[in-house]
Amino acid sequence: MGCQDEVLVEKVCELYEQISSLESLKPSKDVNMLFTQLVLTCMPPSPVDVTKLNRRVQEIRAKLIRLCGEAEGLLESHFSTLLGSFEKPLDHLNLFPYYSNYLKLGLLEFNILEQHCTHVPNKIAFVGSGPLPLTSIVLASNHLTTTSFHNYDIDPLANSNALRLVSSDPDLSQRMVFHTNDIMNVSHALKDYDVVFLAALVGMDKEEKIRVIDHLAKYMAPGAILMLRSAHGARAFLYPVVDPCDLRGFEFLSVFHPTDEVINSVIIARKYPMPIHSLDQGLGSMILPSKCSEIQTFNPFNHGNMIEELAIEEHLS
Repeated sequence: MGCQDEVLVEKVCELYEQISSLESLKPSKDVNMLFTQLVLTCMPPSPVDVTKLNRRVQEIRAKLIRLCGEAEGLLESHFSTLLGSFEKPLDHLNLFPYYSNYLKLGLLEFNILEQHCTHVPNKIAFVGSGPLPLTSIVLASNHLTTTSFHNYDIDPLANSNALRLVSSDPDLSQRMVFHTNDIMNVSHALKDYDVVFLAALVGMDKEEKIRVIDHLAKYMAPGAILMLRSAHGARAFLYPVVDPCDLRGFEFLSVFHPTDEVINSVIIARKYPMPIHSLDQGLGSMILPSKCSEIQTFNPFNHGNMIEELAIEEHLS
C-alpha cells in the first residue's frame, strides 16, 4: 500500500473512532461535520483496494458502512418529515442537502438505462426506497414520465412518510406505489417489472447482498434489467461493493464510476433471457470467471471528467 493510501486509511480510521463515539447519529452539527469530512476524504479517485486491507481495517470498514447506513436513514427520515409538513412537499425537495446529487444520479441512471433498454419501461421496482424515495421521484418526474414505480421497503414508517410526499401530486400519486415487504418474501410479483433498482444499503455486507441478488435472479422476468449501486476506490468505505462476478444469473453489461460528488457507482445487468433451471443449485458455473477480468475502458457520454465506464463485452462467448 502506497504512502498516500496509508494516510487515507489512517484518516478514515480516525473518523470512524470519532463517529462511533457519538451519542446519536441523528442530524446535528457534529454528526453533519464528521460525515462531511468522511465523504470528502473518500471522494477523490483513489487506487486503494479495500479487499487487500488488513483484518482490523476490514472490520472498521464493515462497521463504518453500517454507521453510514444508519446516519443516512436518520437524515432521510428527518427531511422526509420536514418536507411532509408542507402542503406540496415536492415543491421543496431542494431543502434536502443532497438533492442536486440525486438529480445528477437520476440523469446518469436514465442515460445508462436508455442505452440497454429497447423500450420505455412500463413498471419499475425500487428495492429499499426508504422514507425519501428521491431516485423514484426524480426518474418519474424528469425522465420516465409514463412509467409506474413500485417502491419496496421493509419499514412501514418509511413507506408512510414517503407516501405523504407524493400523495398531493395528481400525477405521481397515481404512478408511485409503496409496498411494505422484505424483498426476500416477494417472489412472483418480481416478474412484473421491466427494471429492478437495488438500493446501495439493501444488503449491508457481501453475503447479504449476494443473497438478495440471487433471489432477484430467481424471480425476475427473463430479459429484465437490474440496476445496482456500488462503490469504487476509497468510496468503498462508505458503501458495499458489488463485483460483476457477484451477479450470478445475470449478464453483466457495464459499471459506471462517477468521479464527482455523486458517490455511488452504477451497475447494470440483464437477467438471462433463457429460463434457468439451476438457480437453486447455484449459478457460479454459468458465468466464466475470466469474464471478470475482461474489462475495458469505454465512455458513452461526453462527461469524460465525470464518468469512467468499465464495459464487459455484451455476449458471453
